[in-house]
Amino acid sequence: MSEGFKRAAGALEEQYKVLRSQGYHIVGRHSAVKTCHWTREAITGGEFCYKGKFYGIESHRCLQMTPAVSRCSNMCLYCWRVLPHEHGYPSVDDGAEDPPEAIVDGAIAAQRRALSGYKGNPKTDPDRFREAMDPKHAAISLSGEPTEYSMLDGLIQEFKRKGMTTFLVTNGTNPKRLGEIPEPTQLYVSLSAPSEEIYRSVCRPASGASWLRLMESLSLLRSFSCPTVIRMTAVKGLNMIDPDGYSKLISGASPTYVEVKAYMHVGFSVTRLGYDSMPSHAEIVQFARDLAERTGYELAGEVPISRVALLSRIGKPKKVSTPI
Repeated sequence: MSEGFKRAAGALEEQYKVLRSQGYHIVGRHSAVKTCHWTREAITGGEFCYKGKFYGIESHRCLQMTPAVSRCSNMCLYCWRVLPHEHGYPSVDDGAEDPPEAIVDGAIAAQRRALSGYKGNPKTDPDRFREAMDPKHAAISLSGEPTEYSMLDGLIQEFKRKGMTTFLVTNGTNPKRLGEIPEPTQLYVSLSAPSEEIYRSVCRPASGASWLRLMESLSLLRSFSCPTVIRMTAVKGLNMIDPDGYSKLISGASPTYVEVKAYMHVGFSVTRLGYDSMPSHAEIVQFARDLAERTGYELAGEVPISRVALLSRIGKPKKVSTPI
């Protein structure tokens, strides 16, 4: 075993140790699962997350996972998930990847382990707990960039074979893979800058070609028949500017929805941004209204606790049904 291999293996294990301390469950070589606040809230009889309020997603049945936990092509200033390592670590096993079937089975098993303790919680809703053991929505996001996984097409197909909906979130820097995948239930592309200059300072891409690749990914949205979403993380004083620039990109891509979501001052982002970088809900709604005026989209919803506003091209959002 070479010294370089040993160093990479040690660094990767160090990274995974930090992730585990944050509640991540590592699945196989490069995947992970983490239950979010809203999954736990829903199991104990509470409300659903904003995706539940916008699209009808049942939070207690949502599996939040990634097939590429330590690989990302950007190091966004606002990302609370990103570890303080430049663009993750290289593979320590010559690029070997786990097959989709193993990732899906491992992710579902990890979700069940993570939630098993709620069975004895007196606040737990027994019906929701039972349903949570059989997740029906796969949010392929969490950490890292999902399109870095070469068998993403097979992963989506495997989730579908299990009778699960799939919500894919990408930073848009791999349009080639985006063009190869089967239709997910809903496709998100992150857009956190109205221009290349701001994109480079906020998203800190690894490649000089990333902006052009993002533009190519946005151009692909029209080719999908599933609902598509441009997701904007708004950081006060950084990228919450130039609504004309954003509107031009939104109009060109013509997504079904636009989510304008406030940066939240949590996780590793606090080492890069101050508390005052977090916009209020009122500021989010106003920025969303500015975009709506320029694009013709309708302000179709808002959730103050999450500081998020939804713009829709089709009026009232369509609800996603839970597979039986």
